[in-house]
Amino acid sequence: MVEICSTCGLPKDICVCDTISKEQQRIRVYREFRKWRRPVTIIEGVDVKNFNMRRITQTLKTKCACGGALKGNQIILQGDHRRRARELLTDLGFPSENIEIT
Repeated sequence: MVEICSTCGLPKDICVCDTISKEQQRIRVYREFRKWRRPVTIIEGVDVKNFNMRRITQTLKTKCACGGALKGNQIILQGDHRRRARELLTDLGFPSENIEIT
């Protein structure tokens, strides 16, 4: 028996809920300066309810080779990683048109 998605009503193998939710995200990536003028990259706008934020944070920290944290609905990376974070988010399936870098 094929499992049916409760959200879209399609079989689980062709369910498009995850793709649609990624396309609806408006992600903002920007840089701030913290204590002693150290730059941090802040990523916000990823829906906490639909995505595993810990997994996304861990992936970004590993690929950028930096420290960071998940606080509330923000991912904070140590250093200026705005361009690289955009590339990595598009690799995770988020459309690049919906990622704003400031």
